[in-house]
Amino acid sequence: MSLLSSILLGLVQGVAEFLPISSSGHLAIAEHLLGQAGVSDIPAFFDVLLHLGTLLAVFVAYWSDIRDMILELFRGISDLAHHSTPNPVPPSRRLILLIIAGTLPLVLVLPIKDVVEGLSGNLYFIAGALIVTGCLLFASDRVRRGRKTEKTVTMLDVIVVGLAQAIATCPGISRSGTTITTGCFLGFDRKFAVRFSFLLSIPAVLGANILTLKDAVEAGIDWSAVPVYLVGVAVAALAGYACIRLLRMIADKGKFGWFAYYCWAVGALTLGLTLIGR
Repeated sequence: MSLLSSILLGLVQGVAEFLPISSSGHLAIAEHLLGQAGVSDIPAFFDVLLHLGTLLAVFVAYWSDIRDMILELFRGISDLAHHSTPNPVPPSRRLILLIIAGTLPLVLVLPIKDVVEGLSGNLYFIAGALIVTGCLLFASDRVRRGRKTEKTVTMLDVIVVGLAQAIATCPGISRSGTTITTGCFLGFDRKFAVRFSFLLSIPAVLGANILTLKDAVEAGIDWSAVPVYLVGVAVAALAGYACIRLLRMIADKGKFGWFAYYCWAVGALTLGLTLIGR
């Protein structure tokens, strides 16, 4: 892999992972455009590193929330040992439980993991999925602003968001776009919908990378290419952090629909080019 390809793929990953436009779909399209489609050409280890780069961006952007949850985790263990759980439960401690509940639906994807991954080579599916993502984003701007936060959201609410995240494992369906819009439909405060979506990505990305890392090791790692990979990772992390900040500002204005037009355009263009190239 060339340095330019690493930078371009890192930029695509960092931007598309957090903006609601589907990183998996854009990476698949970028791989085809770069003439690098296929597992053998885009190393699984590089894919793992790219996702870890965007995960680093989440940790930096939401460090205060993550720090509070870590502290509350230890306090919760101590309270359980002393049978002294506070009532009401501290918001950061409840947020841990919400993230766990929202992550559970991903288990449903494990039996069909290979089928879902195989969709990345189907540009027809990716084009259609991007158009669907655009429809969700367009509709989300037209629902009443919600007020639910980590203090008032229910377990059923977050399980529904988790199911949306499970569906978004399909390439072309934006994980952030689907989870944020689902939260908006359920009455989440828009800022909380964005924050919960990104925090929910932490166990999802870590779990997916653990599974992918096994395949990457079995496929073999070209250690001489790691410096080139790390450049792409740095680009993904920096671009990801910038996009998180941008999306937080957009969330307050309720303008997710801006991205709908982009998803429709990319979906239609991908479909057109694929039909022409048959």
